[in-house]
Amino acid sequence: MNDVGFSAVTALLVVPASTALLLVLLPGYRVGARLNVGAALLSLLAAFTLFEARPDANLYLRVDDFNIYLIVLNNLVSFTTSVFSASYIAHELDTGRLTPAYLRFYHAMYQALLFAMNLALLANNIGLLWVAIELATLITVLMVGLYRTRAALEAAWKYFILGSLGIALALFGTILVYLAAQPTMGEGLPAMAWDRLLAHAKAFDPALLNLAFVFLLLGYGTKAGLVPLHAWLPDAHAEGPTPISAVLSGLLLNVALYAVLRFKMLMSANPAALAPGPLMVILGLLSLLFAGLMLYRRGDIKRLFAYSSIEHMGIITFAFGMGGPLANFAGLLHMTMHSLTKSAIFFAVGHISQVKGTQRISTIRGLTVTHPTLGWGLVAGVIAIAGMPPFGVFMSEFLVVSSTFARQPLLALPLVIGLLLAFGTLLWRVHGVAFGKPDGGPAAPVQASILPLLAHLALVLIAGIWLPGPLVAWFLHVAVLLG
Repeated sequence: MNDVGFSAVTALLVVPASTALLLVLLPGYRVGARLNVGAALLSLLAAFTLFEARPDANLYLRVDDFNIYLIVLNNLVSFTTSVFSASYIAHELDTGRLTPAYLRFYHAMYQALLFAMNLALLANNIGLLWVAIELATLITVLMVGLYRTRAALEAAWKYFILGSLGIALALFGTILVYLAAQPTMGEGLPAMAWDRLLAHAKAFDPALLNLAFVFLLLGYGTKAGLVPLHAWLPDAHAEGPTPISAVLSGLLLNVALYAVLRFKMLMSANPAALAPGPLMVILGLLSLLFAGLMLYRRGDIKRLFAYSSIEHMGIITFAFGMGGPLANFAGLLHMTMHSLTKSAIFFAVGHISQVKGTQRISTIRGLTVTHPTLGWGLVAGVIAIAGMPPFGVFMSEFLVVSSTFARQPLLALPLVIGLLLAFGTLLWRVHGVAFGKPDGGPAAPVQASILPLLAHLALVLIAGIWLPGPLVAWFLHVAVLLG
């Protein structure tokens, strides 16, 4: 195994895990916040190292063309969110919403969550993948209830109950895949290694694979926020700390969908198995249309963008369900652009809710006058996530729509209707928030770093104008692998 690559993979797991244990013991907020940022930066540097030195796969861990960029994206957004979190959580301490003990717990859980997501992306064992995603779910359940209010605890319990349902469904699907592999590969760990499963998938019982994929899609689809098992997501975003909303929308939903795509590749490798695409197309369209309608009724700004996340996970799932090089390319690009854009929006929303003292859309007015940087940052983020040029989301949505028109024109109609519903709602909502008449009270100062917000928006803008050659080559290569 390549020593440098092995060291990088080790760092991606050991750094957040050991930092989480250390943060439990540290009493001071400032030291804990700085250590949280520093550890996230080390993980990001280790992720970048994998581009130059990729380790060999074993029965437990694997770095391949599919997951390497997602590992980098995961650690990039984790790092920028930790920078945003340092100032955001300091304000929560100053206002008394969180105690020093809860802050120590928060920072430890942040690193534990990063460990779990890295482990899920690196896992070559389908059982280890399940364990990692469920660990990430349980950690976020604890973080959603951090404020200990009645609404926060209710949101955490709802997340736990629906997450448990997803746990059961995904576990049953994983067991079925193992049973399908046993006659060909025998018992033991090799029959759970994803790369070996893919190599032998043609010989698996297609009936078992079909049943397994249904359970896996519903189980991991619960974690991805797909309708109809999405109900935990709006409450979790609205009641939990805003940095966790950024991580949930920008990262954890991707990790869950990544698991679905791994198993989709297994299904595609077996010519006798049912095509997984139609199921994904149905769930994707259902999520898109449902979220587009629900956006009109949201009065809480964090819930508004939570439903926007459901919408975009629907678009991504639809794209991968359509399949083919162009649609898969669009899905990969949209996954990346959504992660960067939605986390930037939550950075802005977090600051806005603090300076305004509310999350109610009706009471947040005239931000471009009272807080120009935040106001215009939110406007840019909403324009980007609504799919307007010149941002990267426009490019990915254009590719999804054009590939659908070329192959399945009838499916393009509900797709475009869903996109237009969300587009109109978001622009309508942001108009009053950004350009409405400000209230008469004095504007509270922004006591937080806006660099993560600006950095993400800059990346999405650059991606809408120019994509680096290596990134395009990777997307094209993985698009072919996904079938």
